[in-house]
Amino acid sequence: MGNVLTKAQIESFRENGFCVVQGIFDDHVIEKARGIVDNLLSSPSLADLAEAEPEDSSKARRIWAPTARDKVFVDIAEDSRLIDAVAQLIGDDVVLQYSKLNVKPPQVGSVVDWHQDFAYYPHTNQDLLATLIYLDDATRENACLRVAAGSHRQGLLSHEVDGYFGGKITSLTDVGVDESTVVDCEGPAGSVVFLHPLVAHSSEKNLSDRYRRVFIPAYRAADAFPIYYGPHAAHNEPNAKLLRGKPAKAARCEGGAWPLPIAAAEFNSLYQIQEGAHLKDGGKASTGYFAHEVTV
Repeated sequence: MGNVLTKAQIESFRENGFCVVQGIFDDHVIEKARGIVDNLLSSPSLADLAEAEPEDSSKARRIWAPTARDKVFVDIAEDSRLIDAVAQLIGDDVVLQYSKLNVKPPQVGSVVDWHQDFAYYPHTNQDLLATLIYLDDATRENACLRVAAGSHRQGLLSHEVDGYFGGKITSLTDVGVDESTVVDCEGPAGSVVFLHPLVAHSSEKNLSDRYRRVFIPAYRAADAFPIYYGPHAAHNEPNAKLLRGKPAKAARCEGGAWPLPIAAAEFNSLYQIQEGAHLKDGGKASTGYFAHEVTV
């Protein structure tokens, strides 16, 4: 295992909950991935592999499970330099948990409200990590990721709306996060944002004339196990894959209580629950759980 991240980058991740790193991927790899995305977005069966933008159903806002669509995404997610960097942050035993690809098309790219990933996928410990790999240059203009630096040190914040899990932090200030800590994670195509599962983050609507596509493979330590198996979380587990090290023989548990993401109705994506679209059919389908928190 090599050291990809510098000491300063690791310290930034520990202190701020994120770091932006360049130089892990060659330009030709990113160009190849962009070409695959272009082909997927022009597919006549786009509706079967992507979630549409509400403002324009001919455009996608998310491509489901990109590692199942083309080997190029498998190669990126399992790239040795990327996994070296991940291991520097969460330990040597690394599991690929899931992947997704957010598209952010020009003019209509959906808002992502403030949230913490751990709220959606609580585990026995916090050694989880999302990597956001920019396939296009990302700036404030085309809605780059925004992060509330240091918010991961405040623990799991409320994501409730009307007494149920709503998938979003309705106000940073209401949960004690100083808005002056918000940082725009800008970077050229090929940049990788390493994101702590408890750091609050968001992105705005893309009002520019440029795409902001990002491939997101997410990882966890092998001894971090899910404590919630509701419909939106359970589908990840059959495809979880040990990439490095040894499988765990025990779950490592951190003390405390994690609120579970018990929604008023089942949902398929972050966008759907944040927008309240999961409630529009009037149903409140059971998520299969009755307790609202688990103590570990």
